[in-house]
Amino acid sequence: MQSILTLTMNPSIDKSSRVDHVIPERKLRCKSPRYEPGGGGINVSRAIRKLGGKSVALYPAGGPAGQMFRDLLDQEGLDHHPIQVEGWTRENLIVYEEATDQQFRFDMPGPILQDKEWNECLTEVSEIDPKPDYIVASGRLPPGAPKDFYARVARLARELGARMIVDASGEALSPAIREGVFLIKPNLRELKELAEHEIEDESHQEDLARQIVNSGQSEAVVISLGAAGAMMVSKEGCEHLRAPTVPIKSKVGAGDSMVAGIVLSLARGLPLKEAVRFGVAASAAAVMTPGTELCRREDAERLYEWMTSGATP
Repeated sequence: MQSILTLTMNPSIDKSSRVDHVIPERKLRCKSPRYEPGGGGINVSRAIRKLGGKSVALYPAGGPAGQMFRDLLDQEGLDHHPIQVEGWTRENLIVYEEATDQQFRFDMPGPILQDKEWNECLTEVSEIDPKPDYIVASGRLPPGAPKDFYARVARLARELGARMIVDASGEALSPAIREGVFLIKPNLRELKELAEHEIEDESHQEDLARQIVNSGQSEAVVISLGAAGAMMVSKEGCEHLRAPTVPIKSKVGAGDSMVAGIVLSLARGLPLKEAVRFGVAASAAAVMTPGTELCRREDAERLYEWMTSGATP
């Protein structure tokens, strides 16, 4: 199997709990909290491991929260490479209201990275041994990091001979694709941000994706369509991969699970179409799990088999 490096520039400790009702100006009695390591690339690495694969997770970490973050990754058995920074790793809060089954997510901005700190992250990417075959840059950039940070990573990926996959939004994504990458996975909102205008229908989505591919900005565009699956556009053409119908418990982690399924399948030698199909299966598997839990391998493999055979779950 080819090697995978994930890059998470703004990792987080996701602290989740449950409460009967969310009521303003009252002390709310919460259930015992649960702590999980989070952030785009971290969740991709976690999902890769759940799917039976391996990756190396690279990320900045600082303060007591950063140490706790490293401990959480150790507990999950992830191969990870922290880069020490001065600011404290952020902590997000997720509250489930049991009366309504609604989820409230409080997302913190993260530490301000100094120039020397984000430059050290680039150095680590360029010097990591063994050199990765795939680099997954996923998630928002922290305060202090330049908007073209992922574009700089894309240049390094090209120098290393690695294929770069980017799962990010607007300000971080646009400079990256101008540099040229292997694959991007925007959702409809992120595609709209790239286009800078409204998207009218499915044919318009396809046209925008084709423009990105034909201009050399990304070899493949996988548009995440939620319950509808994904649209894959490359020089070979366009295909809509329908998602299997599954019971929905939580949509958290579906996008990261899709990226994990795609890159793991590519690293295992599957062609792009089948890799995206497995990514859709992994995404569907993620929504079957409660709370912040990611995809389960047995669910992803079963759904992929159904999709391949044309059967219905």
